[in-house]
Amino acid sequence: MKLLFPLALASVLSAVADPLPSWQETETKKAIVSFVENVTTPGSADYVDPAARIATFDNDGCLWSEQPIYFQAFYIFDRIKELAPRHPEWKEEEPFASVLKGEVEKALEGGEEALLKMAMATHAGLTDEEFRATVGKWLATARHPKTKRPYTEMVFQPMLELLAYLRANEFKTFIVSGGGIDFLRVFAEDVYGIPPQQVVGSSIKAGYEVRDGKPVIVKLPELDFIDDKEGKPVGIHQHIGRRPIFAAGNSDGDFQMLEWTTSGEGARFGLLVHHTDAEREWAYDRESHVGRLDRGLKEGPDRGWTIVSMKDDWNRVYPAAP
Repeated sequence: MKLLFPLALASVLSAVADPLPSWQETETKKAIVSFVENVTTPGSADYVDPAARIATFDNDGCLWSEQPIYFQAFYIFDRIKELAPRHPEWKEEEPFASVLKGEVEKALEGGEEALLKMAMATHAGLTDEEFRATVGKWLATARHPKTKRPYTEMVFQPMLELLAYLRANEFKTFIVSGGGIDFLRVFAEDVYGIPPQQVVGSSIKAGYEVRDGKPVIVKLPELDFIDDKEGKPVGIHQHIGRRPIFAAGNSDGDFQMLEWTTSGEGARFGLLVHHTDAEREWAYDRESHVGRLDRGLKEGPDRGWTIVSMKDDWNRVYPAAP
């Protein structure tokens, strides 16, 4: 599952003149570079000590694609199909029955509650090692229904470069996502260069057991934390303990994270990825069933946030296939 993107990229970028080659020469790129130079240049009025250079990134729609549904939902659906022989009752019980019939939209009509119910059924009872193994196997074999790419190849090349550029300038980069924290931790280091301890996400509760003489961490069928909207600043506070100076997202679910980040003292940067490229990816915002971006488009510019147009600001979207 390991990709060549981020870890090699960091050393390469430090040696070339342009640290963001997949970004067009627009005001957006200039704003990013100017901010980084201002906060990292000793003697600058905006200089920030390396210890406080915290950057947080949403995942779905910000670091990788999220259409037609969140990728973790595809994993959950495939797990339901895999586990169905052990649960004959699922043939009649919603939302499982709709998943087994291939009626994805109907399965998701129950919204967050339905998705949580499916996550509990497919995640709970597994040890941490068992869960990592099932996710790793799925990522290695599953393909996106439209692009036919592995999901870990549907990451955004410009954002990989941005992550590497920030780290080359002594930022510590974190994922702060509404997605499952343990799901993200399986691939975040290989794909983004972000280690497990720098991932913040939604979670179900966990417990400690000894199974067959071996201590294990077990997933429990009980909600622990939803890392979305108002939950994101709380998750950052609880897991990181510092207010970021740079925050990137793509939807109104990230609004509070950007609001909290940019309301702090000193130089701050808020970034929203606007999906405007129907040809190379998807074009959506206010009316989307996932990644809805409305309030951010309305208020972001007045708050000084940078709105990235995928179509106009990026000269490529995905990395070249390995």
